[in-house]
Amino acid sequence: MSFGIEFLPNMEVGKIVDYACMAEENGFENVWVTDHYNNRNVYATLAMTASKTEKIKLGPGVTNPYQIHPAVTASAVATINEISNGRATLGMGPGDKTTLKKLGLEMEKPVKRLKESIEVIRSMWNGKPIKYDGDFFKIDGAKMDFKAGDIPVYIGAQGPVMLKTAGMIGDGALINASNPKDFEFSIPKCKEGMKEAGKEKFDIVAYTCFSIDEDSEKAKNAARIVVGFIAAGSPDLVFERHGIDLESVNKIRDALGKFDFGTLKKAVNDDMLTAFSICGSPDECMDKIEALYKTGVTQIVAGSPVGPKMADSIKMIGEEIIGK
Repeated sequence: MSFGIEFLPNMEVGKIVDYACMAEENGFENVWVTDHYNNRNVYATLAMTASKTEKIKLGPGVTNPYQIHPAVTASAVATINEISNGRATLGMGPGDKTTLKKLGLEMEKPVKRLKESIEVIRSMWNGKPIKYDGDFFKIDGAKMDFKAGDIPVYIGAQGPVMLKTAGMIGDGALINASNPKDFEFSIPKCKEGMKEAGKEKFDIVAYTCFSIDEDSEKAKNAARIVVGFIAAGSPDLVFERHGIDLESVNKIRDALGKFDFGTLKKAVNDDMLTAFSICGSPDECMDKIEALYKTGVTQIVAGSPVGPKMADSIKMIGEEIIGK
């Protein structure tokens, strides 16, 4: 089991760099930085982080194939790989439908578009002129003027087709879930793709809502808003899987619609915290991590909020989780 951490560049880049250095010192092996147009630029943030760290791997977690042409993504990630002396990773998913709609972009055939993007990116990394005639991308002789080397590609996946695709063409899957029940569904789908591709090595990443503190209730309270957003956007099938009643979920959706975060936090119950997060004391978090490991998860990403106080939580994960 390895450990990664997610940062949203909705804070100053310098703070993210400081936290990333702290994560490296505390045994984390991966930094994933989210790619949202309304936050600081993901690649500028990664470049600064790469220049101040030495060992930790880093990459977008995740970018998408709609906002940026794959040739530009290829160059950006290759540049991060050069700055970091070979520590870059690429996390790519289909994107968020609501966010893309705000930019006037339609999420058309996400699996096909993602596959084409990754094919283009890997071809560009070879540093040779390429010809590509896909449904979405047409390339006639484009090339990068430097070779990127072999950069791992992780695919953000939720649905069965995307999970299988991740197993076929990715080096790992970034699965936005925190509960063993979700991985009992997801991992077999990844393995179907791995089998078709004749692949044995594959990183199953639990991209979690994580919150840790010596005071269990403080940790849980810090996670409630994030869990509320996760619950509001989840399909009914997920609620059935976890035995969560829709009446509680509808209260959360109603509160979000009114930007009433006080009501939202009250509506997030213990069942939702269990289903959609790893949160609580170090012992409680360790129990959940061990349960995920038994399902076949190979990397835990401590995603937002990480804990009530970011710096304290990073150190606590290093000492109480990674170091044990």
